[in-house]
Amino acid sequence: MADKVALVTGASSGIGFSLAQELATRGYGLIACSAGERMDAAAEELRGYGVEVQEVQADLATSDGVEKLWSAVKASGKKIEIACINAGVGVGGLFHETRLEDEINMVELNCTRTVQLAKHVVQDMVSRGEGRILFTSSIAGEMVAPREAVYAATKAFDLSFAHSLRYELEDSGVTVTTLQPGPTDTDFFRRAGMENTQVGQEGKKESEPDDVARQGIDALMDGKDHVYSASLKTKVEGMLANVIPGKAKAAMHEKMAKPLDRKAS
Repeated sequence: MADKVALVTGASSGIGFSLAQELATRGYGLIACSAGERMDAAAEELRGYGVEVQEVQADLATSDGVEKLWSAVKASGKKIEIACINAGVGVGGLFHETRLEDEINMVELNCTRTVQLAKHVVQDMVSRGEGRILFTSSIAGEMVAPREAVYAATKAFDLSFAHSLRYELEDSGVTVTTLQPGPTDTDFFRRAGMENTQVGQEGKKESEPDDVARQGIDALMDGKDHVYSASLKTKVEGMLANVIPGKAKAAMHEKMAKPLDRKAS
């Protein structure tokens, strides 16, 4: 594997694949992780950039899955220069109607196991006095988000966690950057059960995952604390997030996230 190595989770599709692809074009060997069998095809495509790719299939919503990934990292004998902690899922719908099991799984993946993996990554990088970490949060982490109440809360957790870590590590040689995408053309909305919504059909056309990834990696390399990406609309929404009243933000999000079919819940 190349001397420069990056770890990317959620790397089989969407923003995660684009992050891996962007790093491959910059000469980074990859340890790429995803839970599904799509990782095989994704890894093969990434190898087309002339870098070595070690694929790991692990369910990062579980403690065992995180430990499986980190064991593979240690077994590789390589120093992780960049860690993109990106794996995450969404659940859409009214909280009183959604399945608790889906939301608990989301909290496990987006929050609990993010902390577990970050613990390994941060301790390893601090011991070496170098490294760069990119957390994928979301513009939703700064919103009042009806019909995505738990999802937005998990992304607010990620955002706060990353900002606090950045401050803790400012003299350690390790940098922390938060990627905050808006609606992006990925499989997210289908998996979240939000295809039949304004944001699922129109909003995701605002940004392409490759643009989100490129801006995220640029911000990481520049040592920035965070970046809103990739559309101009997302950047403006991010800048105004702490100015617009919560009720107004909730109304805007409700309009985007409710089913287009009036008969649907």
